[in-house]
Amino acid sequence: MARLLGVDIPNNKKVPYSLSAIYGIGIPAGKTICKAAGVDPEKRVHELTDQELAKIREIAIKYTTEGDLRRDISHNIKALMEIGCYRGLRHRRNLPVRGQRTRTNARTRKGPRKTVANKKVETK
Repeated sequence: MARLLGVDIPNNKKVPYSLSAIYGIGIPAGKTICKAAGVDPEKRVHELTDQELAKIREIAIKYTTEGDLRRDISHNIKALMEIGCYRGLRHRRNLPVRGQRTRTNARTRKGPRKTVANKKVETK
């Protein structure tokens, strides 16, 4: 396995898809990195030479990735919570932040259903 930015990337995948194993680099960014490095995006990682890996590493290091990106995101969320804006309150209450409905869905964010005793559903 090749190692880039402290992450082992899969050998048997094409380069842009393999780069997406790094937090903060998706497939479009992977394709951009390949283009900038002059590497064929159709190549698989195990086919790359050391020089090509070095070029990719040199370009990918300019992106904010892994720990730095996670730290920035958590800092931004904490700032929203501190100033007390709507999005910060939604984060604090562990509810959906981007306007999704919560009456029925939102189970991923709210967790498993908590049954309320003696609550009858009225039918018309």
